[in-house]
Amino acid sequence: MIRVGIVGTGYAAKLRAEAINQDDRAKLVGVAGHRADKTTEFGHTHQTQAFNAWQELLGAVDLVIICGVNSEHSSIAQTALESGKHVVVEYPLAIDLESATTAIETARAQNRLLHVEHIELLGGVHQAFLRSLSQIGTPFYARYATATPQHPAPAKWTYNPSVFGFPLVGALSRLHRLVHVFGQVESVSCQNRYLNLQSDRFLGCMCKAQLNFQNGVIADVVYSKGETAWSAERKLEVQGDQGALVFEGDSGVLINSEGATPIEIGARRGLFTKDTSAVLDYLLDGKPLYVQPEESLYTLKVAIAAQRSAESGQTIRID
Repeated sequence: MIRVGIVGTGYAAKLRAEAINQDDRAKLVGVAGHRADKTTEFGHTHQTQAFNAWQELLGAVDLVIICGVNSEHSSIAQTALESGKHVVVEYPLAIDLESATTAIETARAQNRLLHVEHIELLGGVHQAFLRSLSQIGTPFYARYATATPQHPAPAKWTYNPSVFGFPLVGALSRLHRLVHVFGQVESVSCQNRYLNLQSDRFLGCMCKAQLNFQNGVIADVVYSKGETAWSAERKLEVQGDQGALVFEGDSGVLINSEGATPIEIGARRGLFTKDTSAVLDYLLDGKPLYVQPEESLYTLKVAIAAQRSAESGQTIRID
């Protein structure tokens, strides 16, 4: 029986709690959050103890799952690992490269699990992407765009750059999906615009990066949210010398000289349950996980390079 504690009370924490309570190999023993009222309510809903602080939670668990704000991920993970606990953290592991690197080194030294969640790799669209890629020959161009209109922009931490991180750091999965398929990046150029940026909040952002992969693929990544986005979009397309793949929302199509063929795509639901089950499979049975923290660290390196490019106006090469 793995004793599990959750740091955070938001949407991801809710899904984690449900997954743990449905698995008889683990027991949810506690939760810690920023607000006492929300933490108490979360504990009542998911039948677990509400702790006053995450530091108090660590003493009662074998595994801590970090679902809080991005800027706190690395410090909580670092302390938990130094305390001999296994750690699962929602991406990104950190909003800076040094802290993420240190956490991975600590996990290795302590012989403890550090798993950075990347459920986009488990999703139906990505799995269909992997299955279908060989049908378009040699890929040479990709575009991945997500836009989330919100009018007015909510007063949430995801609109605070010092807490969320640079857009492509906080939304690391936008880069990780492409890095997972196309491999190492040679260079990146990026532009980013915030709407009404204050000291602790913005109303919207538009971030666009171009990645030049070592295998020759050029990829554009567009991330937009808030009051700068006017139409919702979730589209991934890849062009190859023998065809193209186009995924919009939860539908996909293969286009080639013979016409357009629909692509079967699995459901999006249950991904946090799959991820949680994979973690328990690893801890109890030694089964390999679907992603390693070093892979997430490499994508974070690319995201930080994108941030440097946006700040300097220059193309950044990746060592």
